[in-house]
Parts: sequence; C-alpha cells; structure tokens
Amino acid sequence: MKFILGSGSPRRLELLGQIGVVPHDVRAPDINEDPIKAELPRPYCARITREKVAAVPAEVDDIVLCADTTVALGRRILGKPADADEAAKFLWSMSGRRHKVITSVAVKRGDQVWQKDVVSTVRMKNLSKDEVAAYIASGDWQGKAGGYGIQGAASAFIPWISGSFTGIVGLPLTETAGLLIAAGYPLYKDTP
Repeated sequence: MKFILGSGSPRRLELLGQIGVVPHDVRAPDINEDPIKAELPRPYCARITREKVAAVPAEVDDIVLCADTTVALGRRILGKPADADEAAKFLWSMSGRRHKVITSVAVKRGDQVWQKDVVSTVRMKNLSKDEVAAYIASGDWQGKAGGYGIQGAASAFIPWISGSFTGIVGLPLTETAGLLIAAGYPLYKDTP
C-alpha cells in the first residue's frame, strides 16, 4: 500500500506533515476545472474533487487523497485568478464582506471513495487601495482560490473566521484524518 497525494499544492503537503502523514508519491491530476454553467460553489467543489481523485493513477490497494478549495461570494465562484487584475477585483469584491471557503476532500482506495466537504465563513475587513496594491505586488495571490492565502500576508485582512482554519488554507485536517482512517491508512499506528 502506498499513500499518494493527488495535488501539486505545497500547502496541502505541509498540512499533511502537521499530522505526520508523508506521501510516498505526489501526482497532481490534470483535469478541466471550469465550472458548468449555473453550477453552485459547493456542488462545483465536490465535483472537481471527485474528478481529481478519479484521475490519479494508482494501484488497487493504494490510498489517494485529493482536495479542492473554492471561495464563494454568494453564488459566485472565485477561483484562482488568471492575473493580477482579476486578483485585485476578487479582493475588492470581498472587501468589508463575508464569504465562504469550501474545501472538499476525497480519499480513494480501490473502487471506494470517501468524501467530505467543509464550509467555513471568512470576514474580510474594508481594504484600502494601499493594502490591495501591496498584496497584489507581493505575488502571494498567485495560484490561490479567491486570490488570497489566509496563512500569508492576507492574514492581516481577516479579523474573523467561523469554521476550519486548515480548511481555509486548503486541507481540513480533522476531516482529512477521519477519511484516511476510514480508508485504512494507519494514521495513529506504525506507518506502512
């Protein structure tokens, strides 16, 4: 049995390390992550996660973990911004408002898949032009859903959350641990 992380995210790798899980291999799936017309954020996130875990090649006894994080402003999906202008638009749209961060996690072993969605609420303070300009210039927005990472410089923009901090970062550890155990990963025993 091998444990495969189906993600190219350094944050997910780091979060797994916090609970003592080190993958044997990392295989980022290559799928189309475009939303379907009128698709709502939570079903979108769950669908993308299922597609990711199905796309990772693995042996029948291997355990594969994939996740997807989506930022939702009402019914609107704020994915990874294409460029600095889109990242700034995302930040301005969240400024002074609450939004949801949805992370869906799926674990596959053989033909069986275990999946859990975790929804957290985040409030972003009213942002100034200087704050947005400095954050965009930092480049920290790149590759992050909603155009920000709560674990970095944007933490100064977030006075309040309700839910899972690690879920907002990109991998809710409590739920991930439960899914790994359900799939037979020896999390609190000697590792294979």
